[in-house]
Amino acid sequence: MNTRLDPVLSRIDGDLDAALARLMEFLRIPSISTDPAYREDCTRAAEWLCADLRSLGAEAELCPTPGHPMVMGRIGSGAPHLLFYGHYDVQPVDPLDLWDHDPFAPVLEDRPAGTVIRGRGASDDKGQLMTFVEACRAWIAEHGTLPCTITFFFEGEEESGSPSLIPFMEANRDRLSADLALICDTTMVSPGVPSISSQLRGMLKDEFTLSGPSMDLHSGHYGGPALNPLREIAKLIASFHDETGRVTVEGFYEGVHEVPADQLAQWQSCGFDEADYLAHAGMTVSHGEQGYSTLEQQWARPTLEINGLWGGYQGPGTKTVIPAEAHCKITCRLVGDQDPDKIRAALRAHVEARLPVDAKVTWDLHLDGSPAAVMNTARPEFEAARQALSDEWNREAVFAGMGGSIPIAGYFTTILGLDSMLVGYADDDDRIHSPNEKYGLTNYHKGIRSWARILDAVSKG
Repeated sequence: MNTRLDPVLSRIDGDLDAALARLMEFLRIPSISTDPAYREDCTRAAEWLCADLRSLGAEAELCPTPGHPMVMGRIGSGAPHLLFYGHYDVQPVDPLDLWDHDPFAPVLEDRPAGTVIRGRGASDDKGQLMTFVEACRAWIAEHGTLPCTITFFFEGEEESGSPSLIPFMEANRDRLSADLALICDTTMVSPGVPSISSQLRGMLKDEFTLSGPSMDLHSGHYGGPALNPLREIAKLIASFHDETGRVTVEGFYEGVHEVPADQLAQWQSCGFDEADYLAHAGMTVSHGEQGYSTLEQQWARPTLEINGLWGGYQGPGTKTVIPAEAHCKITCRLVGDQDPDKIRAALRAHVEARLPVDAKVTWDLHLDGSPAAVMNTARPEFEAARQALSDEWNREAVFAGMGGSIPIAGYFTTILGLDSMLVGYADDDDRIHSPNEKYGLTNYHKGIRSWARILDAVSKG
């Protein structure tokens, strides 16, 4: 029996309806950061969080930025000092006609696998953020304080590129100083399998325009002699990969490391269901780099993806035109020690070396990149958290890779000198960024209980 923790867990169970009501109220605020029409709503979401933190007894403050405000709060005393990060902004809801109900009128929906909370932000990231806040609420309700010191740090621009984040962190280093950063914006490797992210892929964005004729041309007058940018850009895109799915850009794999055998063995036994993962996206086989498992492709291999391709006539019917331009958007997921700047230079050199006569390329000069991040899982807090998660979910928690990119983890290291621990309770099928986003009610409940256990475990030293 844990006389310190058990009353907190009982409080969480008894107050679940109230915790759910608070989340539903938060979800009703349409805090879409990328759309200026929702600027006041983003501020309203930040004010809601400030008020909620103050209800716990925290010193909470709305911190203005050139964009949407940050929220900072602090409560508790003693070691360790933990910095918890989340974001209150959400993705746009388009296409609205694919939603089964108003995205900002959240509902509970019974499904064969259990009840889910349906609404924009339920999983990314309001529901996840609130699991931690509710765990703190239960600790304070039972003991009058927390078992350690907590600084809350909530952002309102994560879904729109975080333009204010780095300047704010650099200007507030002292206020953000802590022993360890906690991030709850990740998924579990499989439903019911608690996971701590051990590595994140980095990200590189690029975009180019391929120009040919000086104007759009009549395909009867110029069809044949004219350079067609759409045809040429298709050739360029096809040149990025060989028949095995390997990227052909020279130097692309510099800094990529093979996964150690012991780590591969752990991944193979982590409960990941490849068939279910592929079926969720309407696929039957993996289409990635040959010679690597689906998990390796997702967590430990770099990618070069075409995210957008357009040019010429896009309207209904036919227009017999050879376009003057074609356009392409690219992202690369990076691993290991890959350098985003070197990858960008190599990618551009690859394209420019293959330009036909009379074609020219123009690159977007305002796109960014971030390297991959590897978590310091040797710290004792990681094993303490892993055991706490195992106790809550009644199965062994795993250290898992992650295919996505969370730049804040890297910023905590480079700007604040902090290690980060990423623990999330979302499922892969939560439809984040898509219509009908959802978050499992069990995940919300057990996520709160999980954070309560983690606070207990890491504060014992």
